[in-house]
Amino acid sequence: MTSEQIQSLVEEATFDYTMGDHDAALAKLARATTAAPAAFEAWHALAEINFSLRRFDAALIAADRALALRPDDLFINTTLSRIWMEKGDKATAEKYGAQAKILSWKDQLKNPEAAKDGL
Repeated sequence: MTSEQIQSLVEEATFDYTMGDHDAALAKLARATTAAPAAFEAWHALAEINFSLRRFDAALIAADRALALRPDDLFINTTLSRIWMEKGDKATAEKYGAQAKILSWKDQLKNPEAAKDGL
């Protein structure tokens, strides 16, 4: 599959999820992650959908795969913080939350004008 096809699958899965067709969304993301194991967006979407469905173990597996691909991504660190909080591990949740905050600060330092606009 091409990267465009993977992106299309992720977008379709997101749409399916928002329309309430959770099984179709999960199936499309499974296809995407199988076809392209390095597709960060697919793993992150899979983590978020599983989190929303309160399938925290599945969400954690997907989030860990996404983190391995992009350890400096603000959003996957935030996702991991949320997952660990729901699983009851506050210390681990705080670790990922702190990492997300640091990444946010780094982004603000790189883009001070964007940070001002966000206020």
